[in-house]
Formats: sequence, C-alpha cells, structure tokens
Amino acid sequence: MRKSLASRRPAPRRLAAGAAVALAASLLPLLNVSAAQATTAASACVPDPSAHLDSVPSPEAALGIPLGVGQQRLVTSDEIRSYLTTVDAASDRVVTGTMATSVLGQALPYAIVSNEQHVKPAELDAIVEGIKDLRDPRITSPAKAAGIAQRGPAIVWVTGNVHGGEKSGADAALKTLYELAAGLSCDVQKRNQELVTVIVPTQNPDGRDANRRQNEFGFDLNRDWFSRTQPETDAKLEMLREYPPQVYIDAHEMGGREYFFPPNADPIHHEISGEVVDWINRIGEANKAGFGYNGACSATVTTECYFNYDTYDLFFMGYGDTVPATGFGAAGMTFEKGSSSAIEDRVQQQFNTQWATLGWASANKREVLNSYYKIWKDALAEGAAGTLQPNEVVQPTNEVQFPVPDSNIKSYFLLPDRQLADVRALVERLRKMDVEVYELKESVTVPTAKVFGGRSATNVVVPEGAYWIKMNQPQKHWIQATLGEDPYTPFPYFYDVSSWSNPLLMGINTISTGDEVNPRANRVKENKGGTSSIVPDGGSYTWKLDSASAAKFTFELLGKGIPLLRDLNTGVVGMRSARLTPKLDKLAASYGVTLHPSKLPPSGTKLTRPDVGLFAGTGISTTSGSYGEARYVLGDQWGLDVTTVTTADINNNSSRFTDRSTLLVPDGSNATGGLTATGQANLRAWISAGGTYVGLRNQGTRMARAAGLTSTTEVTKPAGYTMVGSHLRVDVDHSSPVALGRPAEDFEFNNGDSVLRPSTTGVNVLTYPSDDRFWHNGYTVGEDLLKGTVALVDEPTGAGHAVLFAFNPLFRAYNESGLHLVANALLAPAGTATAGLRRTDAVDPARAAAAAAPAPENLGGQWRPITIEVAAADQARAQAVIGKYTGDARASVVGDSTFLVVPNPDGLQSDEHPYLGDLVRDLRTSGIGMRSLIG
Repeated sequence: MRKSLASRRPAPRRLAAGAAVALAASLLPLLNVSAAQATTAASACVPDPSAHLDSVPSPEAALGIPLGVGQQRLVTSDEIRSYLTTVDAASDRVVTGTMATSVLGQALPYAIVSNEQHVKPAELDAIVEGIKDLRDPRITSPAKAAGIAQRGPAIVWVTGNVHGGEKSGADAALKTLYELAAGLSCDVQKRNQELVTVIVPTQNPDGRDANRRQNEFGFDLNRDWFSRTQPETDAKLEMLREYPPQVYIDAHEMGGREYFFPPNADPIHHEISGEVVDWINRIGEANKAGFGYNGACSATVTTECYFNYDTYDLFFMGYGDTVPATGFGAAGMTFEKGSSSAIEDRVQQQFNTQWATLGWASANKREVLNSYYKIWKDALAEGAAGTLQPNEVVQPTNEVQFPVPDSNIKSYFLLPDRQLADVRALVERLRKMDVEVYELKESVTVPTAKVFGGRSATNVVVPEGAYWIKMNQPQKHWIQATLGEDPYTPFPYFYDVSSWSNPLLMGINTISTGDEVNPRANRVKENKGGTSSIVPDGGSYTWKLDSASAAKFTFELLGKGIPLLRDLNTGVVGMRSARLTPKLDKLAASYGVTLHPSKLPPSGTKLTRPDVGLFAGTGISTTSGSYGEARYVLGDQWGLDVTTVTTADINNNSSRFTDRSTLLVPDGSNATGGLTATGQANLRAWISAGGTYVGLRNQGTRMARAAGLTSTTEVTKPAGYTMVGSHLRVDVDHSSPVALGRPAEDFEFNNGDSVLRPSTTGVNVLTYPSDDRFWHNGYTVGEDLLKGTVALVDEPTGAGHAVLFAFNPLFRAYNESGLHLVANALLAPAGTATAGLRRTDAVDPARAAAAAAPAPENLGGQWRPITIEVAAADQARAQAVIGKYTGDARASVVGDSTFLVVPNPDGLQSDEHPYLGDLVRDLRTSGIGMRSLIG
C-alpha cells in the first residue's frame, strides 16, 4: 500500500496467517530448522549471513545486477523507485511511501524496515510516540523512559545521494534494504528487533539523473537544512519530525579512492551534546572493524582504505549531520567514499559502513535510548539555568582557541517593530523544528538585555505582540544553534560559513537575556497576518513592504494583475479594498503580512511587475550558485517572468535584452561578461532609457564597472584578510528607494566579498561604519579594512540605474534582508533612483577612470580561495607539499605566519574540491601544523 506525501505514515502489507506459516515451513529444509520449531519459524534465525527469503527478490533478480561486489553499473532513479516497490510487495518487514517530490516532479521514495511486528501500523505508531516521549522529559518520567529504552526499538536513518553525482550511497542503501527485508541471519534479526530503519536511497533524483551535485535550481541540498528552501529538504525534515532518529547516516562521495567516516574534523558546534559526539566516535570504531578492504590509510596504504578526523567538520547548521545531531539529538554522520574507485568497491564500502553502523546501533540500543532521554533532560536544565555548552575539540592535536563566553541566555525576544512578516516567518521556521514560541499578551520589562549587534541595554520594554522563545524547553540546543548571535567556533578551520544567525540574516530586531522573565503570553499555534476588519469599497488595505515575506506577497499580487501603489517615503504598499478576497486575506496570513484597513483610497506611485532578464553569458555557471538562486527566488518564489539573456543578446542589442525592464547579472568569473565596447554602450543606453541593472557580487559589480556604470573601485585585500561568511553592521542611506523599509542600521552577510570604495556618482546605500559602531560576528581577520567601504551602491544613468551588491543578497535564498533589497531594486520606478543627483548618458570621468582600472584576479569564483596559514618557519615545507598538487599557490608572510593561497576560480566548496582533503591530510602527515584553514 503506497502512501502519499500528505500521509506518510505507512500501512504495512501483511501475509495471511496461514500463508506465513506455509512460507516458514517451506524454508525449514533450507535453514536446517527442525520440524519441532515450525510454530516459531517466523522468528527463527540462522548463523549463515547468506540465507535469505526466496520470496523477496534480490537486487540481481529485480535489477539484473548485483549491488556491491560484482556491480558494473549504477542504478537509475527509476530503478530505485521500482526496487522499493518490489521489496514492499514481497516482504512483511517493509512499508514504503513517498517522502517528497523534487523540483522536476520526481518522487523521493522511502522504505521503513524492521521486524514484522514493528511495522504494523499501530505498533509503528506506538514506537514513534515512545521516541517522541523521550524527547520531552517534562511529560515523561525517568521510569517511563527506562521502560521505553528497554522495550522499544531505536530509529536509524540511512540516506544517500543528497549530491546528485555522488551515487554509490543510494545503491548501497538498496543493498541494506534487501538484507534487512530478506535476511534470515541472526545479525539481521537483531537489527530488525532493536531498530526501525528508515531508508531514503536518493535525496536528489534530479541531480542524480543530471549527474550534477545540485538540485534542479542549482542548490546544494547539503547546505539547505536549517532554511529548508528546497522542496526536497523541507519534506525530509517533516518526515524526520515524524520518525525522529537516534542515528543518521548521510552517504556521500568525494575525490580519490579513500573512505571517510567519523570521528569528525574540528570544529564541532558547541550545542551538539556530548552523548551524540560519543556515539559518533564509537560508531567510527565499529566502522573500522567492519570496513574490510585495506583498513586504515597510511603513508603506504592510500587506496580502498579509510581515514578519520580530516576535512569533514560538524559545525555549520546546514549539513545532513549537524542538523540531525543538534535538532534531533541523533548521531548525525557524513560518510564519504572516493569516487575514483570502481563502482563495486564504492557501493560495497558504503554498504559495509551502513551495515556496521546498524550493528552498533542494535547492540547498544538500550544505552542509546537511555542517553537520548538524558540529552533532552540536560537541555531543559541548561535552558533553565541559561547555560551554553562549552566549546570542545575532538582531534588529538587541536586545542580550543575560542571558548564560548561565560554568559547566560534564558530567553530570546523577537521584536515586532519592523520586518514583522519575516519575524513571523522565523517563528514558523522554529515551530517546524518543534520549538515552542509564545506571543506576548502585554509588555514586559527586561532588566538586562543583549541587543543583537553587540550592544547591551537595561530596562528594555518588550512590547505586546513580541515573540518570546524561552530556553527552558527540549529544543534548547537548536534554539541556540540557529538564533545565537555568534556560533563561537572553537578552532579556525572552516569549510563553510561562520555565521548563520537567523535574526541577523533577516535583519530583525532581537534581544536575549539571562534574567528570569515570565511574561503573560500565548503559545503560537498558527501564523498570524491578514486583516482584522473589512473595509467598504472606496477604502484600502496597506502593508509594510519591509521584508522578504512581504515582497513575496507583493509580487504574487502583481502577478494576479492587482494594481498596487507604494509610498516612496515610507515603503508602504496599498490596494483598493474591493480587491481583497478571502483567498487573498488567507494568502497574506500565510506570509505573515498584516493588512491594515483604511477608509481612504490607496496612494503612492504605481508598482510595475518587472520583466526580468537573467544574464547567462560569459563567466556565468547556469547549473549552480548565484544563477540558480536568482532563478529560484525571482522565478519560482516571486513568480516573475525570467528570460535568459546572453552576451550576444547585449552585444547585438536583441529584443531578448532590450524588451526587459530589469537585467540581473549573477555572480560569476568574468569581469566583462564578454561584452564588447558596443555591447557596453548598448547596456548604458538601455539603462539610460529606464532599465534597471542589478549586479551581484564579483561579476555583477565588475561587469558594471567595465561598462562605465559606477565609480566604485575595489580595495586590494592584504595577506591574511579573512571574512568567513560573517555578519557586519551597515549604515543605511534612505535617499535611494532600494533602502525602503530597512532600518537605519542593518546587518549584511559577507563571505570574502569584494571590498568597494564609496561611489562618488551614486548613493552608497549600505556602508560599513568607520567609527566605534563597527561590529561583526563569526570568524574574521583584518576586518577593519571594511570600515568606511560600501556593500551596496545605487548608480544613476539617465532614467535608469544600476544597483550593485558587493555581496550576494540571494545567497542560498536564506539571506532574507538581501532578498528584500533585491525586491526593492526590482520595484524602484524608472526616473526616481537618485532624486537630486545629476543624470547623464555620457560616461562620467570618475566612472571612466574606474573602468580603466585593471580587474582583480578571480581567485575564489563564487566562493573563496583556499587559504592555509602555517608558521613562517614551516613555509618551505608547506610549499613543497602544496607543490605536489598545484603550482599556483601564492605565499605571503605576515608576522610569524605564512598565508598560502590556492586559487579556486571555479568556486568549489571544500567537499567537492578535487584535492583539498588529500592536501590537508598530507600536510598533517608531514608534521606541518596549520594555524588556520579556510576552504
């Protein structure tokens, strides 16, 4: 019986009792089970691991190929779905369903496998409810928890193929499914008795079919976990809430012919519990014992071997190991197999680690469930005391360099004074991870508060309508990991970003406190928004377009042809009251947008739905990163018409370019985009006639500069300068409509972006303060370079303008404050971009001088270059090691450190880089200590 996404809890197939007895009896000769045991044959087991039920088709019988040893080709997405259906139909131990639907409409199937009793609907429901009871010690006594741990099975997830081109984990998961569904050995019986195993072979079928890391929108699904922007991720997290794991395997591939499983590399996020880290490390020992092949890698053993610690951390809250670990209390683990190995070795090694992990989990089930209860009990105690967990390291040679500050946090408050729709979006994001959020019924005074942005305040009056998240609840770890102003990295090794604080990403007003507060508040049960009263015809409904959520609502109305007006002083949008329907009111509520009723008609400047051209010319990758983010946000989320515009379209002034009202140039690797002098003149003329150019990060700003559209120039970054995905305070200039709805001080996300001198010909919309208000979080070195520089510029040309972001405002579609700024740029009416400033069709001398400056070298693409810091005394040895991999590394000495920069022009992240992992291990093996590593 197949279950849809709307109803995932599966109902198992059952054999009739007589049929089950007959089947068991037919197997007695094969299993050497005596006739006297016939009545218990269904639960009997044998020592032979090769004994299987004939009634369950093997992979070789169903697919025509063995999985693992002897396998010559990989399984297709269709074959994955087909095999799950086949096994479900044949095995009483299995139920299946559809977890999600991909961007292209493919089903993401899952299988739940255990013993015949556990997968009965009522029994499965009881097992799941028992696990959920362990997650809330407020309602579950220690005695009840001990009973659940003794009697009930644990839940283990086995997932693969989150990166579409990394396929062996999915094939191995099918092999694991077969063994659990058909195996007759005592090892299988033990696993099925003590565990419920959820198997999701492929998390990214679109990427699998395209042999591409990313999904159809170009998103890396292993960076999407806390934000859940993509349908594949969002549905997976909902199913994780239904079947909370204690162990979670995320099977990947990497370069080379080695295999990685934990212990992890540092850093590990401080809010991941000690129990989880202990389980992960002990599972690593079990995997060592079960790996086979050539055992541990060494100086002489470099293929079909395993290694630990290096490369793969447990820090960023977007990974398929950190989120299960922090949000679900599971042993979340990344397994990585070298993709250069033969298919049979890749699949077999993935199976060996999956099987060994299941073996460890089944052998230690009772201990795991007892400790699982303790994780949530400790979280409650820590939350009540306002205690943050300390930083720790696991690699034997590392030491904590940056401890978690000695400060208490007992509550967070999300203030409703601005960006209210995004505040509510964050509330919904938290609630979808089982965080309890309350809305204040009346104001409360907080004696001492920390205001996001590094400030403190006393006697802060938190108003009615604010949202309160108390830390004294089971999800304390997740709250701190996603709301915290700083993640407090213990050790300067980074493979991703060092800040993802959700309030900072949204730019919402947030405070924390260590005080005991008990405001009068109601627990939030649903999103809030829409209108509170009906206005007769002739009136209006207005809303603040000051957030990404409000922007999405506004674009949706424009797409429905509803006339809208915007006040260019306040940013408020209005529509005639007659246009509001119950369906639109419900839509507003779903986005958290409050509609304010008024008896007056709407007023302001008419908003026009933009017709967007998305540049896909020279230097732009159309399968990943910035281009895909733009296609997803503007096309899928905002419902805008998005037309691909090429270099040739601009050079030839084709209608594909000239008919657009907006041209968005995503980040890429070419400073001119391939535009000729004629093409650059065409671009200037198009803007002068009223077009809007939106340029993102490196290529977006450099292309504009080369075309004579800006007077900004880039500051050369000195050796050692480091900005690892951090947040910084910026001042906002509201003389540009791009700034409408943003606060006077905002926050901007910087990931090693271009450093721009202020414009002398436009509005410097976002500027880093040069005084003592300058603030940052995350991991930075040499950050004072940014003081007085700009992050966003609005440059006029004739009736149009060029809006240039030094950063990527669409980064992973979770930088909500950036999304709102892009929406403002798209909606800014022609001829009003820079009121009071001089307009000219000619190239301003300052812009011409900027265009004549040489373009900076493309060292990091859409990401960052690799930067390795070693002691200056180790420079020669480090260069010798690096020289085995590349001849392009650059060395700079700062004090007693040498910074070795390896260009990364394709913008590859660490876990997809062809040799970074091997290089890091080689440096360690050579005894060269790394003071910092930025991948």
